[in-house]
Amino acid sequence: MRQREEKCIVTFRTTTGAMAMERACKAQGVPGRLIPVPRTITAGCGMCWAAPKEARTVVEELVMEQHLDVDGIYAILI
Repeated sequence: MRQREEKCIVTFRTTTGAMAMERACKAQGVPGRLIPVPRTITAGCGMCWAAPKEARTVVEELVMEQHLDVDGIYAILI
């Protein structure tokens, strides 16, 4: 069985918001990728950005700087 690890999860209301987050993170070199939203969280579009827990501060700063449309930011084991 795969070892579960804590991740920083960013959810979105729309797919457009998820794609904007992916573009912004790639442009700034922020680690992570789009994945389906884990079942323990509900979100509007069904996609979320998963980043290492160490990147949470950078992710939060990017969201504020770029005025990205996010639904929530979570720390969960996946």
